Amino acid sequence: MRPTPLETTASDALAYGAVHLNVTDHERSLLFWRDLIGLAQLGRDDDGALRLGVDDAELVVLHPGATRPVQRGYSGLYHLAIHMPSEAEFARILGRLFAARYPNAPTDHITHWATYLDDPDGINIEIAFETIDRVSTLEIVGGRPQIIDAEGRRHDMTEPLALEEVFSFREDDDVSGPLPEGARIGHVHLYVGDLEAAQAFYEEIGFTRHMNAEDIGFADLSLGGTFPHRIAVNIWQGVGAPQAPEGTAGMRHFELISRDPAEAKGELTDPAGNSLMVIPAT
Repeated sequence: MRPTPLETTASDALAYGAVHLNVTDHERSLLFWRDLIGLAQLGRDDDGALRLGVDDAELVVLHPGATRPVQRGYSGLYHLAIHMPSEAEFARILGRLFAARYPNAPTDHITHWATYLDDPDGINIEIAFETIDRVSTLEIVGGRPQIIDAEGRRHDMTEPLALEEVFSFREDDDVSGPLPEGARIGHVHLYVGDLEAAQAFYEEIGFTRHMNAEDIGFADLSLGGTFPHRIAVNIWQGVGAPQAPEGTAGMRHFELISRDPAEAKGELTDPAGNSLMVIPAT
């Protein structure tokens, strides 16, 4: 049995709380996140924000009021990633996306299985299952990340996903039902305007540098545990890319939960203008 997100984050310095999103059409977004992704509606705030998640955690909060979809050319959220607790649950949601004929991009990162899709506003979501047991070493070769797997084979960090293997883990043909307990926000990937400044900022609040692929404008940081990919940053929207204009759909902020109450720093803004909150565990 591969470890669950709860197990791989147990020794991390921080854990993710909810990712807060600005959306243009509340009800349309609710249909996507509840009926397709499988999040349960946990509550509605007085300002209309919809709180969504699984039985044991809040994962996404939808805020109304955006007036335009995601725009290109700006710093902000590249994607948020929901990590599944088992191969069977990853296969189940992938099967649901296929059954709904919803466009998605199954991908093998070797460190984890993934598929990518956009919500109705163009906010990108990754559904992931961690497979770090397949990894021996991570390297930068010719300026590009490469992985040596546990059997000594060399891989790019993005390869086609072996769907036959994934679906071999299905326990039945039922693709309905909500996401299970143990699903968590496992990482976020951000567009930033300065790769070094972003790494220095996130290092200061508790992340650890482990991969800097400057030649492709990408860097990855861990949280000290067994899974290395806890936050990624890239400059693919341009060096110095500003935040999108007010009213644009996308990330409002994300939450990081500190295991040490003294390190709960409250609301912060990274050098690219991305907002986050470091809050104490309850």
